[in-house]
Amino acid sequence: MHRVMVRNPHGGDGAGAAEARERAGSHGIDVRDSTEPGEAVTLAREAAGEADQILACGGDGTLNEVVRGIEAVGALDDVELAVVPSGTGNNFARNVGVESVAHAFEVAESGDCRDLDLGVTDGDVFVNSCMGGLIAEASEDTDDDVKARIGSLAYALQTLSEARAYEGSTLEIRIGESHDSAWEGKAMVLLVGNGRRFFGDGRGQADIEDGRLEVVVVEDAPAMDFLADDALGRLLHRTPQHVTQLTTTELVVTTTDEPMSFSFDGEIDERSHLDAAIRPGAMQFRVGDAYEPDPPAWPAE
Repeated sequence: MHRVMVRNPHGGDGAGAAEARERAGSHGIDVRDSTEPGEAVTLAREAAGEADQILACGGDGTLNEVVRGIEAVGALDDVELAVVPSGTGNNFARNVGVESVAHAFEVAESGDCRDLDLGVTDGDVFVNSCMGGLIAEASEDTDDDVKARIGSLAYALQTLSEARAYEGSTLEIRIGESHDSAWEGKAMVLLVGNGRRFFGDGRGQADIEDGRLEVVVVEDAPAMDFLADDALGRLLHRTPQHVTQLTTTELVVTTTDEPMSFSFDGEIDERSHLDAAIRPGAMQFRVGDAYEPDPPAWPAE
C-alpha cells in the first residue's frame, strides 16, 4: 500500500507534527508539507492520483483541506483516509477514536475502515461541522499564539469575551428535500454537525453513518442571561434554554439582514445564503476502537 501523509508542520505547538514526521519515516510513509493555507488541498489532489491511503496530519482545518483535494479529483471512492491529530482542537480525530499521534499510525495500519458521511455546502465540504454566528466569529478572532499555548480553551475564552456585544443574525431555515420551513428568527449561533454532536447526551461524536445532519439553533437571548447560564458549557455539552434541535438530509439557511460568519471545520467564510446537505458514506476512513458506529439517537428522547 502506497501511503502519503499531508502534514501541517505548524499545527498546534508543533510538537505533534514533529513526532508525526519521525513516525511516518519509520512506517515508510511519504510526507508532504503544507506551508501555507490552502496548500494541503493541492498536495492531497496530487497525492490522490498515486496513493492508496492519505493521512491528514494537523487539526480539523488540515483534514478539511485534504478531503477537499481528494474530492476535487473525484477520488474519495479510491483513497482511504486517516487522521493524525497534531492541531489545536483535533475534534474529529477524537470522534473517530484516534487518541494520539502514536495511536494514529496504529489506526491507519490496522483500524477498521468505515464508510463515513460527508457534509457538502455550496460546492464545498465539511467533515466535522459547520458553525455560524458567535462561535465562528470568536474562532476567527482567536489569536494563533494563544491557541498554540492553551488549545481549545482559547476558543472558549474568546467566545465569552464577544458574547456581550454580539447582535445575532436574522435567519430563515428550511429543511429536507422539499425545503420545509423549520425555523425563523434571530439567532446567536447555528451549529451543523456531521462528525460532531452538540448537546444531548454529553458525547462529542455524532452518528457519522446515518446520512443525516444534526442541526442546532441557539436563539438570540439577552447577553447577560446567556453568560450567566454558563454559555460555553451549554454550547459544548448540555442543552440550554433558547435552543432548537433538528435532524435533516438537507438544509437551506438565508439571512435577512447582514451576512453571517461560518466556520467550515475551522475555515471561515461570510455568507447570506447557505445550502448544506449530506453525502452518505462518501469517505473511506480508518477509525479507532473507541469509535461508535451506532451512537445513541439524537436529540435525546
